[in-house]
Amino acid sequence: MKCLIQRVKEAQVLIDNKVHAQIDQGLLVFVCAEPQDTEATVKKAVDKLLNLRIFSDTEAKMNLSLQQINGGLLVVSQFTLAADTRRGNRPSFINAAEPVLAKALYDAFLAYANSLHPTVASGAFGADMQVQLINDGPVTIPMSF
Repeated sequence: MKCLIQRVKEAQVLIDNKVHAQIDQGLLVFVCAEPQDTEATVKKAVDKLLNLRIFSDTEAKMNLSLQQINGGLLVVSQFTLAADTRRGNRPSFINAAEPVLAKALYDAFLAYANSLHPTVASGAFGADMQVQLINDGPVTIPMSF
């Protein structure tokens, strides 16, 4: 599983020019399932995201987690994180999970996150989405599980 994490002041997902989901301060996370991923992978990723200390404390040090600041979590499916660009000019996405598995893992990701955190929003799996955000820092962190 690959995740691209962005610390944001605010973020929203638009579908058909309508706001589908939004958060204030928190994390925007793009998630890509890979063929070998399982629900154990999902739990490891969510646990890490919720406890990753990348928010500033009173001394302006990145020392607080999403849960400690009670921030929002906006999760967006993003199969293009699995892009292989080593050959040619057209990316290959063979490292991404097939859609049925990817959707099941995305749904499990959201369900587990919702069971642990009060503010979870999401895009729509497979939809054409526009994502708007104000990156805080900027802080952008790629993670693989």
